[in-house]
Amino acid sequence: MNTCAEGACCFTGHRPGKLIGGEAALRAALRREIVSAIACGTDRFITGMAPGIDIWAAEEVLNIRKGNKNIGLICAVPFEGAEKNRSAEQQSEFRMVLAEADEVVYVCPHYSARSFHLRDEWMVDHAAKVIAVFNGAHGGTEYTLRYAKKRGREIILINDVRSEPV
Repeated sequence: MNTCAEGACCFTGHRPGKLIGGEAALRAALRREIVSAIACGTDRFITGMAPGIDIWAAEEVLNIRKGNKNIGLICAVPFEGAEKNRSAEQQSEFRMVLAEADEVVYVCPHYSARSFHLRDEWMVDHAAKVIAVFNGAHGGTEYTLRYAKKRGREIILINDVRSEPV
């Protein structure tokens, strides 16, 4: 059960290739945690705009916002043009979320080897709570969770498990 933390909430989670669970199950879990955070007074959500969990969480926030105009979405983009190597569908989703966001922050002026970590740190530094979809895989989600723990943020963990029998 979640405890309430004031302030913004950010998301972290794996990209589609590392996800184990199905999209529908993970979106439903994200939606439940977003609704719970809103019930605790959270009114701003920060997404890192990566394919998979970040975009799905942003879309869920935007859907919820249709019935609650007091909910804000901040897009923390690692650098301008971060989406250019994505599929046409992923670029379209990215542009739609940016267009609907209340604020867009480009964390770095251009790509560097640390752009994504700096984006992750910025999100955690601007949030009281982190909603994470994690399955133990090494990478950016693991880095963000370690950083959030070090910074004393509340972490709501959604375990990424198979939603259907194999």
